[in-house]
Formats: sequence, structure tokens, C-alpha cells
Amino acid sequence: MLSYSEIVARMPREALTKIDSSLVGYPHVASGKVRDIFDLGDRLLLVASDRISAFDVVLPDGVPGKGIVLTQISRFWFEQTKGMVPDHLLPDQEKVMADELKLPAELHLRSMVVRKLKPLAMECVARGYLAGSGWSSYKKNGTVCGHKLPPGLGEAQELPEPIFTPTTKASVGHDMPLDEAGARALVGDATYELTRKLTLGIYRMGQARARKAGILLADTKFEFGTDDKGVLHLIDEVLTPDSSRFWEAATWKIGGSPASYDKQFVRDYLLTLKDWNQQPPGPRLPAEVIAGTQSRYLEALRRLMQS
Repeated sequence: MLSYSEIVARMPREALTKIDSSLVGYPHVASGKVRDIFDLGDRLLLVASDRISAFDVVLPDGVPGKGIVLTQISRFWFEQTKGMVPDHLLPDQEKVMADELKLPAELHLRSMVVRKLKPLAMECVARGYLAGSGWSSYKKNGTVCGHKLPPGLGEAQELPEPIFTPTTKASVGHDMPLDEAGARALVGDATYELTRKLTLGIYRMGQARARKAGILLADTKFEFGTDDKGVLHLIDEVLTPDSSRFWEAATWKIGGSPASYDKQFVRDYLLTLKDWNQQPPGPRLPAEVIAGTQSRYLEALRRLMQS
């Protein structure tokens, strides 16, 4: 992997929000909120754009280099998890992209060449702190996705133990929480047990590493897929500012929303808008919000890589 300074030196000035086959040179097969997927025959190419979404709406403005940060943080964590679970990354990434696929240089840092796997129909969420929808649920009935929690906890408080709170994987709209029975019915008992163990194990590993970097990993989401032999692999992105809540450890306190290194900066701005109902199309982002988001993503990358 490149160093943090090398990555920063190659950050673009303008956001790359549209990635199509004419740029890549291979058939486009799918798009997510951030990533575009291209078919390489026996493999796939994932390219992370600079698009940013909030409240499940892709916003019209991107954040320059965001896709590079997501890809490089994911690759960093894939290295850390190699002894825990197989992942979808194929070897010799840079060589394959440059020599075999002949990808444009500006796509290298935002791309991954990966195995073709069957994604689980379940997203795997680990929560170590009370935040977001978990905090809203706890205030109503003292539970988070079927987990009964002790009374008297405050917003942003650390839980006695991290909890596994899987969700559905919606192609459109919102992912929906799954209780244990629903998750077992969806993926089967053996897969449920394995994904639960891996999700909490990887979360704890990431939590410890992030804490050394002065970051609290409040919660995160993982995705898994299986090969033709049924072997489970870690896929997509890992412990990034898009898939996690990263809080500033030095200013964290119980009872409020801590300073963060993730999309919360954009969400907080959008919540100030009185004329947007959180439905498409999304509003334009001011330059200072784009710059502030970029700086937060880069700071997360710097701290994690240099800790």
C-alpha cells in the first residue's frame, strides 16, 4: 500500500461522480450509492466514486477523493483481517490494474479487483455505543434490534458489550432491522452464527486499533459473500467513514453527538435545511461542507494508517 502522504499527493481537485464503461473499458453491471461494478469475466472491478449519500439519497455534489479514501481504508483493514476471514480481494492489485486491465491511472487508488461471490441478503452491523437509530429505539423501549439494554444509558454511551444488529439488504429504500429469529430465517443458523462471530470479532479488532489513533468506533456495517463452495468472504468496504461512525475520542462525552470523522458532518448540515424533506433530489452542498467532509475523511485515513 502507498503511504498516507503518497495518497494525499494523488488526490484529485474535482470530484469524480460518474464512472462508466467508456472510462473503464469493461461492461458496467451495477451501481450502488458510491461504487460502480464492472464485469471482467471471471472477476469484478469495483470502482469507488466520489458520490456521497445521506438519508439514502445520493447528493448532486461529490467530495473530491472520497472514493480513494474509502478504497485505501478498506484495503488497510483487509490486511488487518487476513488471519480472521478470507476476503474478496485478488492478489497483485496494482499490477493487474496497470498491466492487464490498462485502467487509467486516476482510477487505480479508487479501484479493487475482486472475486465473484454471492452476497448475503443481510448486512452485518456491530454496535458498541448508543447512537443513531439505536439511540432512538432505546429511548422508546429500552431495546436495540431485540437486545434489551440496561436502563439509564445516555446518548453516545458505550454499551456493556458490543451487540450484533443485522439488517436486511435493500436494493432501494431503507435497510430494515432484523431480530435474531428473522436473521436466522434469512441466512440459516450456521451462517448467522458465523457472521455474528466475525462481525463482533472484526469490530473489536477495529475498535482497539481506532482507539490507539484517538478515534472511537461507535458502530459499523460489514458485508459477506460466499463462493461456489459456500466459503464465507468479507466483501465490499471495511471500517470506512461511509460504513462506520468514527468519533473524536478526546472530545467524546455521554449525552450528545460527538465530533465525528464520517458522514455525520453532511447529515448535520442537511438537518438545518427547512425546505428539504429527505427525498430525492438531494440539495447542493456548500463548498465549506464539501471541504469539511473531505478533511474529516482524510483525517480518519491519516490517523488509522499512522497509528
